[in-house]
Amino acid sequence: MRPDTPADHITEAERLLRTAAQHPEDREPLLLQAAAHLELADERARATTLYDELLASPGLDHPHLVKALKAANLWEYGHEAEARAIIDGLRAAGPLDPAPWEIAAETLESHDELEAAHDCFTTALTLLLTPGEEVPYATHSLLIGRHRVRRLMGAEHDVWDELADTVHTAAVPLDELHDPKRLWALGSSDPGELRAEITRLRAELGTYRSALSRPFPVAVLHWPATELEELLNAYPTLRSEYPSHADHLARLEAALRDLHQAGTPNLGVVTGTVPSYEAFAASEASSPTDPDLLPLYATTLAARGRAVPWPPARSAPCWCGSGRTYRECHGAE
Repeated sequence: MRPDTPADHITEAERLLRTAAQHPEDREPLLLQAAAHLELADERARATTLYDELLASPGLDHPHLVKALKAANLWEYGHEAEARAIIDGLRAAGPLDPAPWEIAAETLESHDELEAAHDCFTTALTLLLTPGEEVPYATHSLLIGRHRVRRLMGAEHDVWDELADTVHTAAVPLDELHDPKRLWALGSSDPGELRAEITRLRAELGTYRSALSRPFPVAVLHWPATELEELLNAYPTLRSEYPSHADHLARLEAALRDLHQAGTPNLGVVTGTVPSYEAFAASEASSPTDPDLLPLYATTLAARGRAVPWPPARSAPCWCGSGRTYRECHGAE
């Protein structure tokens, strides 16, 4: 049953904290979930403590995301100056992950800082998108958020607003969903206006449900060269799955492109390690030599927030870990 009361959210947060202590490899996503429940329980100071605990941890996977969440939380309970400073730092750092940008921009928007929110959305899109190239799934919400803010500001459509219209799939156009005058309809006694607003709200709800139905990407499993060598030395029967590391990388990129061309949204890459895979096999009461276990392992890693969205921006680091940009590496194929 989904938590509904502050006490329920605190109970769930405590459960997640206990789970994090038992599974340190998943500590970061579990603590982020716990902090979210504490925020919903209005235990915002405790949530900030968790964000600080994460930021003090070595090897944090998503430090910019944690900072953005911390800023959003701080602003909600009176620490506006600190929140602004964190957001300014994020904008200066220029992360290549869309999530911190979205959280920072929506935080500014929710506090009526429309010009700053617009600038944050625009800076993110300038950094993450290359004109003429396909829009990565993870950046759709940035385009749509920028469109919403521009409608609130009364700005005319520009090229990115038109691009937002193309990635929006609901039946009701963005201009209607983001119309500032919609609020007036909520106080209307005109049945026609109320029916129109119900239609728009249903379309918006459908979009949210569609996003929630895919809470993590359709992910493929990537083995770095050293991990793959260790895996095959320990379990030689898996060599039929992985003839060589170069072949493994080529197959992954081809599979991702095929899924993309078939219309599968929200694709991602998860990186495996041998100890993690062995632990997963043990938890499934199965043998690591079973090739059917590999896609299940990938799905589990994705569900734990381990997936890197694909395709990355052309200027972003390639998903394979080569140290080159995606354009220079697999994006050039």
